[in-house]
Amino acid sequence: MERIVLGLSGGVDSSVAAYLLKKQGYEVVGVYMINWKDTVGTLSGECPYEDDILIAELVARKLDIEFHSIDLSDQYRERVVNYMFSEYEKGRTPNPDVLCNREIKFDAFWDAAEKFGATKVATGHYCRKEVMIPSEKDDQPIYRLLAGRDSNKDQSYFLCQLSQAQLSKAMFPIGDIEKPEVRRIAEELGLATAYKRDSQGICFVGKVDLPVFLQQKLEKKTGKVVEIPADLKAYHRMIPGDLNGKLRKQAKPYFYRLKDGKVVGEHQGAHFYTIGQRKGLGIGGFEKPLFILATDVENNLIFVGESVDHPGLYRKTLKINSEEIHWVRPDKALEVGQSVRYMVRERYRQPLQSATLYRLEEGLYVDFDVSQQSITPGQFAAWYEGDEVIGSGVISE
Repeated sequence: MERIVLGLSGGVDSSVAAYLLKKQGYEVVGVYMINWKDTVGTLSGECPYEDDILIAELVARKLDIEFHSIDLSDQYRERVVNYMFSEYEKGRTPNPDVLCNREIKFDAFWDAAEKFGATKVATGHYCRKEVMIPSEKDDQPIYRLLAGRDSNKDQSYFLCQLSQAQLSKAMFPIGDIEKPEVRRIAEELGLATAYKRDSQGICFVGKVDLPVFLQQKLEKKTGKVVEIPADLKAYHRMIPGDLNGKLRKQAKPYFYRLKDGKVVGEHQGAHFYTIGQRKGLGIGGFEKPLFILATDVENNLIFVGESVDHPGLYRKTLKINSEEIHWVRPDKALEVGQSVRYMVRERYRQPLQSATLYRLEEGLYVDFDVSQQSITPGQFAAWYEGDEVIGSGVISE
């Protein structure tokens, strides 16, 4: 009997995933990952990991499967949280959930799973995997990462950094069913997680007061909030004629100076804020909401604009540096000088957007058909062909 180690988180999705695997005839081992123990910056009402372990163990007993817990907190701090601090310090906004899957759930966790005799690892992600054999001559399998059947819960974006090697050992038991059915199964089985709310916030950390959380490593530093008028033209709107020059210019984030607007308030550190952010500024007196257009960490300035229609919120092109391009499907990787049409999203839950990808010497440029709101350096852009994730990369500009 094939032995599968499942990340049993104490949530309803992984609980039902365990049940489905057992029903399919696998020997299932539920393993809870302790990835974060610190409560600094976490908001009240979040369930600490000790409670989640108890719930996961109750589920394992109900399903009559083996259960263990493992401590991966050192790896999580080193490979995910420290990266977060480093990125915010540079004025970029990382996505820890994508990193957590690449570095922890399908890497460090696999190392631990092997010690339990696992042939594969499974999670409660809403996504699917298919195996494709290219041809009779080339029988090396290609693993396809596909969106989950439930479009409202699809989590393929969070897995956009997985490699072929990682996918070869991964299983996603609930990828073909919808969330209401997952809840129904849990209720029918009488699982302790049946009515538990879905977790929110940073992967394994939970909901946080981000400035307080970041103050573990980044200091407060009072600076100015500058309002930029809607009719101010950003410097890079002057576009040279050739396509490559146009892409390079359009991919540059908007850059403002103190003299370009008027000071409307103060903040506690530019590295605590992100492009497109609306809440947390504490500045009133405006007819429409203020949005962060840009941050200048070096000079500790935040630039804001009034209204979601402010042109400073929208850009048409983003860049991914060469070293940060990742192909889930290496056989579809672009060579320098090539271009291709794909559907792209640059944040979770964003509807897929039509774009052309251009591979130049220094990186990959994603040129959208329509300007996008709040393109944010540090986030991941993922590109799809139909419902398959083809590749992804960290937005550098």
